[in-house]
Amino acid sequence: MATAINLLPLSPSLKQNIPSSTPWVSCKPISGSMATLANSHFTRQRGQIAASVSFNPSGNFDLSLYGDKDDSPQVEPPMPPREGRFDVIIDNDAIRRLDLSPFHKATGIISPSSAEPKGFLERTIGFTINYTRDDPHDPRELSEFPDIRLWFVRLDATYPWLPVLLDWRAGELARYAAMLVPHQMSARMGVVFNPEALELFIMMKVFIVYSWLKQHGIPKPRLKTSDMARMIGFGIGDELFDLIDQHPLDSS
Repeated sequence: MATAINLLPLSPSLKQNIPSSTPWVSCKPISGSMATLANSHFTRQRGQIAASVSFNPSGNFDLSLYGDKDDSPQVEPPMPPREGRFDVIIDNDAIRRLDLSPFHKATGIISPSSAEPKGFLERTIGFTINYTRDDPHDPRELSEFPDIRLWFVRLDATYPWLPVLLDWRAGELARYAAMLVPHQMSARMGVVFNPEALELFIMMKVFIVYSWLKQHGIPKPRLKTSDMARMIGFGIGDELFDLIDQHPLDSS
């Protein structure tokens, strides 16, 4: 019998459910007013507008199925950056050359094996993107420029556990996800993610981060990993961590 693993989008306003191709991953909203989902998967009624998964820069999670007549912005400003955090400053030149040296210089992390999580978990990491647009009237946000996104794709491929070290409260985790997950921009709701892509992204990061924290002996790795997922809008059940622990991989 398959074990049920809770992957829970945190929103009382979820009106559409996302299909899960894995029978032991159940995705359901945390809300007493919503109907319980059956068979560990999401259903969708034909003719309805696709649910949009949206985040604002502070990492808050909002799901909305139908348009709201109120066009006033619902995005709250992020909290200030954490004092003393590692600030990675990148510009057009570094982005164009896919040069990760600004990250190396700012953090002291020069290879995946050289990073010790403890100090970075305490100080956190953030990004300042000094990007000059070719057209000063280009309305796109930074996460909509392919060359910027490609730089972050290379960074994430090199340091796949990086999301857990970011300055979450200042919105760095949400902005980082926007560089890697397909989305649209909404003036009212902020970044509107593709739900299925977001689910795959957070599950991949949960697997990577949890094992990485355990490998380095960080206390309560389940709690830290779950906190990261909740900042992206998902709750992770202990059953998932139990399965990972039952079938560990050689980290060497």
